[in-house]
Amino acid sequence: MLKLIVLKTRLSVNVNKIATLRNSRGQNMPNLSKVVQDIEGFGSDGITIHPRPDERHIRYSDAIELSKIVKSELNIEGNPIENFMQLVLKINPTQVTLVPDGVNNITSNSGWDTIKHSDFLYKKIKELKSNGIRTSIFVNPDPKMVTGAFEIGADRIELYTYHYAHNFRIDKETAISQYYQCAKEANKLGIGINAGHDLNLENIGFFKKKITNLLEVSIGHALITESLYNGFEKVISKYKTILK
Repeated sequence: MLKLIVLKTRLSVNVNKIATLRNSRGQNMPNLSKVVQDIEGFGSDGITIHPRPDERHIRYSDAIELSKIVKSELNIEGNPIENFMQLVLKINPTQVTLVPDGVNNITSNSGWDTIKHSDFLYKKIKELKSNGIRTSIFVNPDPKMVTGAFEIGADRIELYTYHYAHNFRIDKETAISQYYQCAKEANKLGIGINAGHDLNLENIGFFKKKITNLLEVSIGHALITESLYNGFEKVISKYKTILK
């Protein structure tokens, strides 16, 4: 039996979809900076952005602007290509989450192989940490990938929760099993756990209950969609209540 201290899990709101909506009209509505300030005011513990090379939602200029106004933790996700590394080293956010997404990916669809790409990731992590930036590696729910992330010096891993979310209604105990094993391995090694991708108000409570050493969740698409029906303030409050 995995015995862990139950921690409060921080909620970082991914605002990529707000930028997508703004970009669709070529204007500044909704105003991304104002939305971010409001989301923080409603109780979010952090803001997540994921600038991609084609800037189809968050632009590099957005990242710089938001770094000046975010009062909570700023988490920047992305593939550590040269332009991305230059951006985050200039901004120096609280956390950088390295994600192996391709240029044409609609969304992130897999975690790093932290063993196969260990040399590459080690260099990126070393550079980020030498600048005082907390590093997280996006990984599939495989204990070996957790061990690999620890061995190359990552502060945290972010578990890719697509498979959990999409199997939750079929069999939630089976859906959580690999994530539970990853949490057990992370706890043994002392590496922090974040999670994200398709978590929502329906499935996040069970995930938090089982992964008691969960430090942070990054939620964007589901939270924005739910907020269209319920309002940002109410939805963020619901998440915060579940994650206490």
